[in-house]
Amino acid sequence: MAFHEIRFPANLSFGSVGGPERRTEIVTLANGFEERNTPWAHSRRRYDAGVGLRSLDDVATLIAFFEARAGQLHGFRWKDWSDYRSCLPSASPRPEDQLIGIGDGETRVFQLQKTYVSGLESYTRPIRKPVAGSVLVALAGDPKVEGVEFSVEVETGTITFAGPPDVGARITAGFEFDVPVRFDTDAIQTSVASFQAGEVPTVPVVEIRL
Repeated sequence: MAFHEIRFPANLSFGSVGGPERRTEIVTLANGFEERNTPWAHSRRRYDAGVGLRSLDDVATLIAFFEARAGQLHGFRWKDWSDYRSCLPSASPRPEDQLIGIGDGETRVFQLQKTYVSGLESYTRPIRKPVAGSVLVALAGDPKVEGVEFSVEVETGTITFAGPPDVGARITAGFEFDVPVRFDTDAIQTSVASFQAGEVPTVPVVEIRL
């Protein structure tokens, strides 16, 4: 399956329903206690692209996008309006938002990531599809210049420094990002009559692993 570096129209994903999904295997023991485990290290997001449709022109745009991706065949970018920044949705990204590594004097390439914290627990999510031009980077709190001191691979979410960061240097980044997804159906059923009556088609979208 190929991945198309194109974003699903953001005005259509706005208002969509969706979010992270986990897979938990639960075994209830004879004594009533449970053993719980998960085969997934990372969550997987699902959305409904049909909820954001507001006009027949939107339906036409959706169908064109669907056909160009050949249904489920090709992946694409998706803007999750509830979670698309390294900071809170109400704030603007800053170069100190997320810790992405510690310098060892040798490593030059680092993966963008976002850490979710609640209480004493946390989850670190790899960010594979940053938005071009949105990535800000700092070393030990000192902002760096893209194209001079570091480069960004927007297809993979990696940061490459011109020279390896010093031992112990905190490497931080702020950014906006998309979710790599594909359609989770090979068929879209639409009806002008039902759409005008307020009924929109269900268009499932699911995150893909890269």
